[in-house]
Amino acid sequence: MYRKNPLPWILIGVGVVLIATGMMWTSFHQPIAAEATVTPVNESQVQRVTLEDAKAAYDSKSAVFLDVRDSSTYSITHITGAINIPLSELPTRMGELDPKVWIIPYCT
Repeated sequence: MYRKNPLPWILIGVGVVLIATGMMWTSFHQPIAAEATVTPVNESQVQRVTLEDAKAAYDSKSAVFLDVRDSSTYSITHITGAINIPLSELPTRMGELDPKVWIIPYCT
């Protein structure tokens, strides 16, 4: 009587278990984005930052600079240390920003 080797079936079974475990681990460890409510404002409600104040905040590290341009433009040049969240993604990615920190957005 010919007996088949069970090793390939064992390896396939272990591979399936590893893949399933990896998929479950990944799905449970996804960062949860905070839903942000974006309230439209008019230009008079936006606090302007002078170049001098922005430079002082940069030097003292008292603010986070937020580059709202698309990632391809950001990759060409940006303020060192700036965070890139494209304007189109901002409503869904607001949870990545600390509301207690002074955030200075820029787009040029």
